[in-house]
Amino acid sequence: MPFHLTSLSALAALPFDEIIDVRSPSEYAEDHLPGAISLPVLSDAERARVGTIYVQQDRFLARKIGAALVARNAAAHLEGPLADRPGGWRPLVYCWRGGQRSGAFTVILQQVGWRADTIAGGWRSYRRLVVAALYDSPFPCPAVLIDGGTGTAKTRLLAHLAGAGAQVLDLEAMAGHRGSVFGLIGAAQPSQKAFESSLAAAMARLDPARPVFVEAESARIGHITLPPALTKAMKGARACRIEAPMAARVGHILDAYADLIAEPERLDAILGRLVRYHGHARVNAWQALAQAGDFAPLVEDLIRTHYDPRYRRMSRAEAEPLALPDLSEHTLRATAERLIARHV
Repeated sequence: MPFHLTSLSALAALPFDEIIDVRSPSEYAEDHLPGAISLPVLSDAERARVGTIYVQQDRFLARKIGAALVARNAAAHLEGPLADRPGGWRPLVYCWRGGQRSGAFTVILQQVGWRADTIAGGWRSYRRLVVAALYDSPFPCPAVLIDGGTGTAKTRLLAHLAGAGAQVLDLEAMAGHRGSVFGLIGAAQPSQKAFESSLAAAMARLDPARPVFVEAESARIGHITLPPALTKAMKGARACRIEAPMAARVGHILDAYADLIAEPERLDAILGRLVRYHGHARVNAWQALAQAGDFAPLVEDLIRTHYDPRYRRMSRAEAEPLALPDLSEHTLRATAERLIARHV
């Protein structure tokens, strides 16, 4: 009997050993249930082929070809990724809408002797829960914003807050982006739906009676758009503004963006995007500093001429200032403890 998902919080206590996504690789890449493994029963090309036959030729032929492909791929999974699963293993299987792909694979698993089941409504039923949490419901608890100019180690402070037991949402980590023109983390950002899955899962774990610390962000982080309930909560949140000496900020950025510094061509291209804001002469000077390896003066000039003026226009005047002598781990740890004592 198909398993009905009733809430996102229930995902943490499912009576199953593993969640299996049998959709195509591209469907899985766009979004999937937290922790689900990908065992596609149809590849992207196979899914397209079966769909074309179904629409343009014959539905029965499409189902017959699809069944053969599912059986072939299921055999590969049984002999490969699932070869070591024990007899008492209990998997939960889903496809896009809980139809033929997950049903067929689950029958095969059941015939092996495993207590397999499907998700009623498939990924779509899960997606409805995500949308309800992010777009149809208010944000679940009060928020405290960690604000501050570029290079004030806000993300590191969030990590110390989390380590000290506070509730934290690290939106930049979820979005795979550090919130600036230099901000991409890794090769690419997740899709909007994948980001929303990560955010909804994190929100489901929050205690509504306790505040959550969030780094101040605009409504977009790279190409990711924050849901309205979250942006509304952030606008109405209490805020503190981290202030630190310029030398500490420069040192933090040199450490945080070491991956970018190690890729001269990528850094040069990103600096080139700033021409529309500062003109060719200034950007050429920045590119020359980068090519010469003079990263500290480059970072300081970027902070003073590009980032700080923009931050001053967008920062909240009512934010409580927190002037730090440096951005060492000791100072950030002590600051986290002060914030928890004040707001929790």
